[in-house]
Amino acid sequence: MSGRFVRASKYRHVFGRSTKKDQCYDNLRVSKNAFDTNLVKANPQYISVNWEAGGGGAFAVIPLEERGKLPESIPLFRGHTASVLDTDWSPFDDSFIASSSEDGKILLWKVPEDFTVRPDVEEVTDVSPTGKLSGHSRKVGHVLFNPSAQNVLASASGDYSIKLWDVDAGSSKLSLKHGDIVQSLSWSANGSLLVTTCRDKKLRVWDVRQEKPAVETPGHSGAKNSRAVWMGEHDRIATTGFSKMSDRQLGLWDIRTPREPLNGFEILDQISGVCMPFWDEGTQCLFLAGKGDGNIRYYEYDNDKFEFLSQYSSPDPQRGIAFMPKRGINLHENEVTRAFKTVNDTYIEPISFIVPRRAEVFQNDIYPPTAGLKPAMSSSDWFAGKEGLPPKISLESIYEGEAEPQEMPSDDKPTSAPLHPASPPRPAVKEPEPEPEPKPAARGPPPSMKDNQASMADMADKYADKDEEVQSDDESSSFEEVSKPERPAAATVERGEPPPPTLAAPATSNPSSAASPPHDTTTTAPQDLPKADTRQPSASSHRSNPSGSGLSGASEGLKGHLSDIKGLLEAQNRTIMMQTEKIDRLASEVERMKASGGAGGAGADDVGKDERIRMLELELEEARS
Repeated sequence: MSGRFVRASKYRHVFGRSTKKDQCYDNLRVSKNAFDTNLVKANPQYISVNWEAGGGGAFAVIPLEERGKLPESIPLFRGHTASVLDTDWSPFDDSFIASSSEDGKILLWKVPEDFTVRPDVEEVTDVSPTGKLSGHSRKVGHVLFNPSAQNVLASASGDYSIKLWDVDAGSSKLSLKHGDIVQSLSWSANGSLLVTTCRDKKLRVWDVRQEKPAVETPGHSGAKNSRAVWMGEHDRIATTGFSKMSDRQLGLWDIRTPREPLNGFEILDQISGVCMPFWDEGTQCLFLAGKGDGNIRYYEYDNDKFEFLSQYSSPDPQRGIAFMPKRGINLHENEVTRAFKTVNDTYIEPISFIVPRRAEVFQNDIYPPTAGLKPAMSSSDWFAGKEGLPPKISLESIYEGEAEPQEMPSDDKPTSAPLHPASPPRPAVKEPEPEPEPKPAARGPPPSMKDNQASMADMADKYADKDEEVQSDDESSSFEEVSKPERPAAATVERGEPPPPTLAAPATSNPSSAASPPHDTTTTAPQDLPKADTRQPSASSHRSNPSGSGLSGASEGLKGHLSDIKGLLEAQNRTIMMQTEKIDRLASEVERMKASGGAGGAGADDVGKDERIRMLELELEEARS
């Protein structure tokens, strides 16, 4: 049976279908800002795209059904004083969006009802923001809504921090300090953990409400940007980045064992563009889109590996891309996901990924329940420490055209549990299992001294009988005097081994042989006793003298070892004291620098102080590790 094994997969034949130019979103002016973001975000109703606008920053919102060539003048969402860098749609309100900009502000917007990019008016009016979040001191490069709690927003800034905002209250409740600029961030499915990649080449998993990283490990070693995406409800993270040789890499991480990626880094190619990862929870597939090339690879996650399925190839390179939430795909064409990519900074092309099926019915094996519009909790509950997955909806009810999608119960698997693997196993280990240890109790009481003496006597008798036979045989042999002195008794004592029992039994004249009862000595042949007396004194004298010297040598050796151990402990104590003093000195110096920096105003040497503080913090972290 010689045939190649083919792995079974429902998505092995998924293909990407491009869209004709007249069905794309044409005549756009996509922002040419060089900051590394995706430029485009999508939901089932709208697409947002960063706009190349003069006189301040702006972005455009395009309804999905308004395809084709757009007018020269469209209503923009204008309110920033510098270029817009990123936008993000609320997962629970398709008309609510947040934007970030180089001006250090975060603006909140509400898409007007019946919004259109083709208004039947002479003068187009722009849309104004409904709220503003201020707190960052430098440009804000990324914004991302929590996937579980309503109106909880994370923002990453050039001031090396991530702030967690309560949008309802309009204030920042938590802050996550980094050592350098944050390059990407992604939430876990229940919204309790946040993974980030940073310019310091470290991958961090944050226990957000504790404001400290639960995991911090070296990531991709290359100098270019790296990205991370949380793989839905799994405790796994996918990252893309570069090696030191500028090879594009893909990594799969287990947050319970984060020292290195599972199966190492996989080399993709040598293209220089950043690789943008997107995870699809319904298909368990990872999509990789490269900046500057037209390829979109997709992998299926199976048995802690990424199995390559295929790739969508296009001669038109993309600079930004977004994927549609599962609620907005075309279920009647077996579309499993849809991407929107920018082409030549002038139009956006939809790309449908389709599973080929002949049957024209709902395919429930490729459409599991997905997240709906109902959050798991409010922002106040989330900041109070609550966790949970949002309720899911049945895609079959959407396929049937029901007005209200059928809600499905969600299995809440807390993602934070794998971070503490020592605590969960305790309930699983039942105490009754070790109870089969009555074996030691079934053993009788330890043998008494008399029993030991009796067993030693039996052994001595056995060896004595054998020795008598050997001696009777040796009387006629000329090698009688050579056999016994060959056992180095002194060396045996120095090694700490007891002397062999064959020498103890024939020495019946020695009263210290307590193992031989009186009746055994009477049974010994009379002619053997003189021989034992003539040979044994020399052997006993050989055993007695070296035993004293061996014991004294062993005690001196033990004293030497103990003194060596004592010296090592003292040296370690000195090293620990020096390290403790160094840590205290660095910590006090960092506090002093921060206090002096906070007391003064914005001076010319602030940048130098910040750099010095950062170097001291790195040195302090290294000393503590």
